[in-house]
Amino acid sequence: MALTFKPLSPVFAAEVSGIDLTKPLSQQDVRAINAGMNEHAVLVFRQQPMTAQQQLNFASSFGPLDIGLKRVFKRPERLGDERLIDISNVDADGQVTRRDSPKNLSNFANQLWHSDSSFMNPRAAYSMLHCVIKPSWGGNTEFADLRHAYDTLDERTRAEIQELKAEHYALHTRILLGDEAYTDEQKKSIPPAIWPIADTHPGSGRKVLFVGVHARQILGWPTAESRMYLQDLLEHATRREYVYVHKWEPGDLVIWDNRSTLHRGRRYDIAERRELRRTTINDTPEAMLQAL
Repeated sequence: MALTFKPLSPVFAAEVSGIDLTKPLSQQDVRAINAGMNEHAVLVFRQQPMTAQQQLNFASSFGPLDIGLKRVFKRPERLGDERLIDISNVDADGQVTRRDSPKNLSNFANQLWHSDSSFMNPRAAYSMLHCVIKPSWGGNTEFADLRHAYDTLDERTRAEIQELKAEHYALHTRILLGDEAYTDEQKKSIPPAIWPIADTHPGSGRKVLFVGVHARQILGWPTAESRMYLQDLLEHATRREYVYVHKWEPGDLVIWDNRSTLHRGRRYDIAERRELRRTTINDTPEAMLQAL
């Protein structure tokens, strides 16, 4: 059965049917999903109750998996495999965490508009988030299309950003939220990554406005002017009328391309259990070969 793609908004994002993600993917399936990603940037798969191992198998079909900040911040593993990123408010013992826990700090940082691992080189290509348990309210995930953001820039701004590059730093969001408990060794272990603000998406060939909360500085600009300009660009990229809002149900799997989208989680009652698992594919030559 061929995959079908149903658009979820006039700009980007589509719901996919005609496939069982719990079973091994064929090369034809991989190519079809990659083609869908290049067109829609966000793909939604409903009613796919995957085990952790099935999610790892599925994700590995698209390239090498990345562990993100786990390489720096070592914490007890609840999910058993470091390639599974635990997007939850649950501690290593399976209990809902206290409000001021480091886990919730990460959850609050995820509520800022960002691309996963834009502070690393290589950065993340695809992220794949699977819903296990949802809270009674809130906890949606919102997405913005950076290709559309670039296309809708005014001519002056578009010309202005062509040669600009921004520094993306991993701890910028956490420091922004009041967490400064990092050693000099930890800070040095995550050097910033530099990316063009007017970037090109390798899959679709479309230009993107590559901004997000991890971007803290435009190279060669004063800090205050730099941050205000980046904030203006971020506001343009995330205009409400062009945002796709995903309302989670257990069994949902959503894939997005971090090179062409931003996303953020939304508020929920952190005293209620919320569990999602993320797998992330690095933007490497191996991944790009499979995206052809």
